[in-house]
Amino acid sequence: MTELTQPTGHEDALRALPRDDSTSPRALVLGATGYIGGRLTPRLLNAGYRVRLLVRDAQRAASFPWGADCEIVEGSADDADAVAEAMADVDVVYYLIHSMTAGKGFEDSDERAAQTVADAAATAGVRRIVYLGGLHPENVTLSPHLRSRVRVGEILLASGVPTLALQAGVVIGSGSASFEMIRHLTEVLPYMPAPRWVRNRIQPIAVRDVLHYLLGAARVDGSVNTAVDIGGPDVLRYGQMMNGYALEAGLPQRAIAALPVLTPELASHWVNLVTPVPRSIARPLVASLQNECVVKDRAIDELIPQPEGGLTPYRKSVELALGRVDADSVETSWQDAEVSGAPSDPLPSDPDWAGRTVFTDERSVDTTASTDELWRVILGIGGENGWYSSPLLWAVRGWMDRLVGGVGLQRGRRSRSAARVGDAIDFWRVEAIETTDAGSLLRLRAEMKVPGDAWLELRAAPARDGARYQQRAVFFPRGLTGRLYWLAVLPFHGFIFAGMAARITAAAETAGADVEEGAAAETGAAVEEESGGAGGAGPVADADPEPSSMTPATGAAAVSAANPA
Repeated sequence: MTELTQPTGHEDALRALPRDDSTSPRALVLGATGYIGGRLTPRLLNAGYRVRLLVRDAQRAASFPWGADCEIVEGSADDADAVAEAMADVDVVYYLIHSMTAGKGFEDSDERAAQTVADAAATAGVRRIVYLGGLHPENVTLSPHLRSRVRVGEILLASGVPTLALQAGVVIGSGSASFEMIRHLTEVLPYMPAPRWVRNRIQPIAVRDVLHYLLGAARVDGSVNTAVDIGGPDVLRYGQMMNGYALEAGLPQRAIAALPVLTPELASHWVNLVTPVPRSIARPLVASLQNECVVKDRAIDELIPQPEGGLTPYRKSVELALGRVDADSVETSWQDAEVSGAPSDPLPSDPDWAGRTVFTDERSVDTTASTDELWRVILGIGGENGWYSSPLLWAVRGWMDRLVGGVGLQRGRRSRSAARVGDAIDFWRVEAIETTDAGSLLRLRAEMKVPGDAWLELRAAPARDGARYQQRAVFFPRGLTGRLYWLAVLPFHGFIFAGMAARITAAAETAGADVEEGAAAETGAAVEEESGGAGGAGPVADADPEPSSMTPATGAAAVSAANPA
């Protein structure tokens, strides 16, 4: 299990309460591979729950560090049979799903899934449902997405199963879509013409506090069936949140001009243009900011005590999020959310290609780098590390994708050095990671807007004097448009794919040389130390050790910096 930041689930106030027969309770998580669910699941395990997951992609769930510790049922929330199977012998259900990026008809889809889960929970005798909904004002017209989340809460509250609906506003944490929107708007724009909603009051909440309330909700008295607001200690305007981020990031304060002409639709296009957040996600985020979202009361405090030390202030939550980003230790990210309409079928096996039109581009390069060094470079491709070839052409392709509503190249990746099945890497998604004696494979499935289905495979295989890099692009065209598309981009493949193969192997060789140079330097230093050093000062062990100059406060600060929340 990876080391977790607070809350870890080990806290006494958040531990699982055993059943009457002294066995551990079972929690069912819907949305376990999402931003919140991916963080809640390992903490439930730590808290002593037996955890079961209902997911659409079992392989993706199993690829998480905690996947092997959970029961996994494959299916969707609107599949009555799969939901009934998942509900068996369950004490508490966590409902963490909603159609953030769904297209038309998402409200019907949300309602259908909620009703299916509500009915199955009642039939199975579930003790409690915990739902994470959206903070919203009363007696105003809500955006479609926020309205749908309110409706889901109503269905669960009417299920006959005691339900606690936690209503949160803007969630601030490393990898959250709201945080990334604030971060990139602030970093990119020294002056920002903005919609009038930047003057609206908002009550953000740190992701660690959301997790605290979710864990505590399972312990709430069984008679409680209600919706409660949750929020952090600060009430701010959106413009103040941007400038609070600027202060924590060491940037100058931003000038923000509220304009009456930017509609939610135009604002979502603006966010799509200047941040990595695609329009499909930006639209519901922007729409939810049209009204003031402030906690109406602190009824939650009577049900779940605040975390030890109190709720996290906004600027502290930004500081912690930036620490996680800098340390390359982001647990989950909005980037990995499934994209509505994107291809999801796996690459067909070769025999299935018979009778189908398929285009491929294959490259192979031998290198003196080791297989491990080559694999490390492959696994870190994309995001800040780039694609090792023709950055201008990659950037142009990314902008073209954004202009037609795709995710674009700015989406980046959750971690600079690690990847798992289901991770997003720019406009690709990790479909497979395989490691055998014959080598290692990274298979990426395209989520950019193309007239067909595309994959990119990168392999590191052992070779006589090092390793062999193998690269294959596969494209199944859709109709005449798909064939014309492949012919149009074919001339660029010589620059892009050939350059990738050459520069990836060169990067692996450079990394290998750096390792050898470092090892040689360490060996030389060790020999010098054993011989007493150049000046003959004698063995270091003979010297009296100096007392540590680290005070308890300094030590605590060092630990905090090394393990940001």
